[in-house]
Amino acid sequence: MLETYDLAVIGAGPGGYVAAIRAAQLGKKVALVEKGKLGGTCLNVGCIPSKSLLRHSELVQEIRKANEWGIQTGEMTIDFTKLMKRKDRVVDTLKNGIGYLIKKNRITLFEGTATVSNDLVVTAGAKQLRAKDIILATGSRPFVPPIPGLDQADYLTTDTFFELQKLPGKLVIIGGGVIAIELAFAVAPLGSDVTILEVADDILSTEDPDAREIIKKRLDDLGVQVVTKAIISNVTNESVTAGDETYLFDRLLVATGRVPNLDAAGELDLNMDRSGRYVKVNEFYETSRPHIYAIGDMIGGYQLAHAASAEGLVAASAIAGEDPRPLDPASIPRCVYTQPEIASFGLSEEVAQAKGYQVRVKVSPLSGNGKALAMGETEGFIKLISDTAYGEILGAVIVAPNATEMIQEVLAVKGLEGTMHELAGFVRAHPSVSEAIGESAEAFFELAIHQ
Repeated sequence: MLETYDLAVIGAGPGGYVAAIRAAQLGKKVALVEKGKLGGTCLNVGCIPSKSLLRHSELVQEIRKANEWGIQTGEMTIDFTKLMKRKDRVVDTLKNGIGYLIKKNRITLFEGTATVSNDLVVTAGAKQLRAKDIILATGSRPFVPPIPGLDQADYLTTDTFFELQKLPGKLVIIGGGVIAIELAFAVAPLGSDVTILEVADDILSTEDPDAREIIKKRLDDLGVQVVTKAIISNVTNESVTAGDETYLFDRLLVATGRVPNLDAAGELDLNMDRSGRYVKVNEFYETSRPHIYAIGDMIGGYQLAHAASAEGLVAASAIAGEDPRPLDPASIPRCVYTQPEIASFGLSEEVAQAKGYQVRVKVSPLSGNGKALAMGETEGFIKLISDTAYGEILGAVIVAPNATEMIQEVLAVKGLEGTMHELAGFVRAHPSVSEAIGESAEAFFELAIHQ
C-alpha cells in the first residue's frame, strides 16, 4: 500500500522547499521530491554563485578605485580557481542549511525524477507515494536558440557556466538579458575580454531606459563590447559570425533565457496560459486540476527566486485552509546585480498612463548626494512614479550601490498603504544614499531641498 502524504512538493528550489517548510509548519505531512541538488537553479547555478562572483569583481573594482585615490596596493593578481572554490563553499553552506531545515520540519525527502499520475500518485525514481495535494515547482532550464553550428560547438549555458575553473581570456555571450549582463560584470573586471551579442534593439530590454544607459556606460568603461541587433549566422568552436563581423572566443556562453520544465505535469493535461508556454493558475496557484498547484518559473510572470518563494507560501497556506492574501505582482521587486545595481517594482510611467492614472514622475540624481560622492558612486538616480490624486506610489526605479536593499524602503511604505506623503515625511540618516529617496518624494510636492 502506498504511503499517503497531505502534500507532495515536486522540486526543491526556492519555491518548492519554502512551500514544503510552510506546509509542515501548518501541520501537514509533507513529501519533497528533488531530482538534482537542494536549492535548485537559484542556489546551485544561479542567484548565489553569480552573486559570489559579482562580489569578487566588485572588490577588484574597489581596489582599483583605492589606487586612484591614493591607497597603493601594488600589482593585483587573480586566482580564479580559488575564487570558484569560495563560491562552492558559499553554495554548500546554504545547501546544507536547507537540508537541516527539511529534517527539522520532518519533511520526507525523495530523490529522483518525479512524474505525477492522474490519480495523484507521485513516482520518484523507484519509489511511489500518494498525496492529497501536489505543488509543482519544477523550475526551468536554459533555452538554446537554433543557431547554425551551435549544436556542434562547445558552449556554456547558465547551468554550466559556474563549473569553469579557468577564467576565459575571451568570452562571447549570446544574449543581453539580466543574467547575461550580470555575468559580464562578474568576469570582465577579473580580466576577461567580453563581447555581448544581443539580437534585440538593446540590452536589458525589461529594465528602465534611463537605467539601461548607465549600465551600458559602465560596461563600456569595463571594456565590454556590446553589439545589439546582432544577426548571428554561424557558430564554430572558436568563433561567432554576426553580420559582417566574426568574434573569436576561448569560451562561448549562451544566455538567451529559460523555458519551463513541464515533464512532471505531462500526464495531467493542465490548462496553459494564453501564450501556451506556461501553466495557468488562479490567485492561489491552483491549476485547472483540483488539488494540483504550480509555482515559480513554470507559471511565467516574474521568473525570480523570491517570487517563487512568495508563491509557494501562498499555495501552502491555501492548501492548509489559511485563506492567504493573494500576491500583488506590482509589489514584487525586480533586481539586477550590476554595478551599480538596478532595483525596481510596479508600473513604468508609460504603463501607468495607459492604465488611466494621472502620473507624476520625480527623479533625484545621485550626483549631489553626499554619501554617493564620498563613495565615488554618483552614476545613478531614484525615480518615483506616483498618481497625482492621492500620492499613491505606483512604481519605483533605483540605480545605486545597494539599490536592491534600498528598494525595500519604498516597498514597505507602499505595502503599508502609505503614499508619497509618508515617504516624504520621515527623517533619514545623513549622509546616506537613501536621502535621495526623500528628495524624490519631496519633489512630488515641489519641496525638494537639493534640487
